[in-house]
This record gives sequence, structure tokens and C-alpha cells, in this order.
Amino acid sequence: MKYQAVLFDLDGTLVDSVPDIAHAANAMLKAMGRETLPLADLRNFVGKGTAVLIKRALCAQLNYIEPEPALFEQAEVFFNTFYHQSNGTQSELYPNVLSGLARLQEKGLKLGIVTNKPEHFTLPLVQKTGLAPFFDIVVSGDTCALKKPHPDQLFYACQKLGVKVENTVFIGDSLNDTQAANAANMDVLVLPYGYNEGKSVQNLTVNAIVEDISFAADWIFSQN
Repeated sequence: MKYQAVLFDLDGTLVDSVPDIAHAANAMLKAMGRETLPLADLRNFVGKGTAVLIKRALCAQLNYIEPEPALFEQAEVFFNTFYHQSNGTQSELYPNVLSGLARLQEKGLKLGIVTNKPEHFTLPLVQKTGLAPFFDIVVSGDTCALKKPHPDQLFYACQKLGVKVENTVFIGDSLNDTQAANAANMDVLVLPYGYNEGKSVQNLTVNAIVEDISFAADWIFSQN
């Protein structure tokens, strides 16, 4: 088989977690005496990890200005507190995620998650959404020294799974994901429905754009 393992981004690829993230971000802003933001704005702020989301929310814009360290630390404490409360309460799997994962698992492919979300948020979300039984490894944003768009997490996942990069495909939804895969020289598929900071995925450097995880499974089987 060409592919022996499949790695997945989490937020925007397997799970629509924006309702919970937005709730925490607005609770953070409210606690700091700031105006809350529309869900649509916060959806576009997701994609580069929690720290960037907080900074964007503080500035209320995508291209944020770096906040003072003390202000960021205060915001981070608030966000973490509120997100621990909301994480997984309104998040939902995208259509055909479970069926697509089941098909890949049945074919004997090793499956992993590679996300920039910190582990203390990642593992509860994976459990609450019923994803845990499908995955051989979960690599979070604080597992390695560097995270996406750096390729380190992808290399780490391959090493732990005992597979070569050329026998692995990564599935994501954003520029961050495709940059990491391209830097690792790993094949990559992208989904059109996730969090790409409000931009189209049509111009990303990928092997294919697939409608959902079931279509991704079809593509992988066709290559194998």
C-alpha cells in the first residue's frame, strides 16, 4: 500500500469546535471589560492555535498587534478557565467523520491526530466527541517544541506510528496544515468546510480537495 497511515487536524477537520471556542473567547473579553465579538469574526480567528486566537480577539482583528505580555497573560488565564468549562459542550463532528474513520480503520491504516490545540484541551475534546477509539496517537500543540506550520509534529507522529513520511497522508482544512505537510514532504488533502481564516482553500498546495472524510477515504483507497 502506498499509504499506511493517515494523520488528521482536529478543529475544522474532524470537529466544528468554534461554538465552544467563541463562548470562551467572549467570556474572556467580557471578564476584561471589552466588547464581545460576533461568531463569524471569531470563526475566522481560529486556525493558528489558542495564543493567536486570544491575541486576535483582544485586537478584534485578524492581523493583530502583539499585546503587552501582562495583558496577554491575564487574557490567557481567563480564556483557559472558560474554555475548560465549555470545551466539548457544543462541538459537533462534521458529517461522515465517524463512517470515514471506521472505513480507514477497517483497512488497517494507522490513524493519528495532529493539532495545535494544547493537550489539556485536546484530550477531553477527543473523548467527548467519541473520536478516541479510532486513533493510535494524538499529537497536541505542546507535544513538540514546534507546532504547525512547522513539520515537527508530523515527523513525531510518523516516528511514533512506525511509518515513513512517504507512506503517510495528512488531512487538514487550512494553510497552516498544508504548509506543515509541504514542509515535511508529506502528501496532503484539504477539506473545504473548516477554518482557513475566511479564505478559500482552492489556492492551497495540496494533492486533492475532498468533500468530507468519507471522500478522503475513497481517495486514499484509490491510491492504494
